[in-house]
Amino acid sequence: MLVSIIIPVLNEESSIKNLLQQLQPYRQQGHEVIVVDGGSNDDSVSISKLLADKVIHSEPGRAIQMNNGVAQAKSDILWFLHADTVLPLNTIEKILFYLNEESHAWGRFNVKLSGSHFLFRLIEKMINLRSCLSSIATGDQGIFVKREVFERVGGYSNLPLMEDIELSKKLKKISLAVCAKETLVTSSRRWEKKGILRTVFLMWRLRLLYWLGISADKLARQYR
Repeated sequence: MLVSIIIPVLNEESSIKNLLQQLQPYRQQGHEVIVVDGGSNDDSVSISKLLADKVIHSEPGRAIQMNNGVAQAKSDILWFLHADTVLPLNTIEKILFYLNEESHAWGRFNVKLSGSHFLFRLIEKMINLRSCLSSIATGDQGIFVKREVFERVGGYSNLPLMEDIELSKKLKKISLAVCAKETLVTSSRRWEKKGILRTVFLMWRLRLLYWLGISADKLARQYR
């Protein structure tokens, strides 16, 4: 069984090459790498054309970009990755192992933040524990899903924020997430730029407001 790897990008020239180089062994095995560009004005597209099977141009917005990637994907399993991700070894083999069971429709990996500050270690543990207990995953955790199930729930909702949360809520009605213990490393740049504690409280606040029914459009304006 083959996997389509879908990567939404917007001005990611500093990180996309590293991720795509990690994925080359999987391309050689027949898996597919699709980069969906949301209007970059840097070298993201030119870099991706050398290292991906397809580079798609799309309206900006991760939900839109990932749905557009799925529309051109060929495989029965979909794997969504952020451009700043560093992968452990044999990741696709793990995905195929986990989804081989009929009762497993989707899953996510543990996440590790790239920064060295001790608070990041606590944040990682909280993210991974909360995600496993709730079956709600974030995009940084590399969501993987059977294509048939993804299409059955209507794919990503067209939201400017919380699209990964909304997808998780739809998927968990079909099956709980596989809590893969393997760890993806994601950039801590957002946390470091905006302040670690400030970012934590902002994300908690946004999630609470979303749970209380505040629209994703309003939350996206607050996030920006």
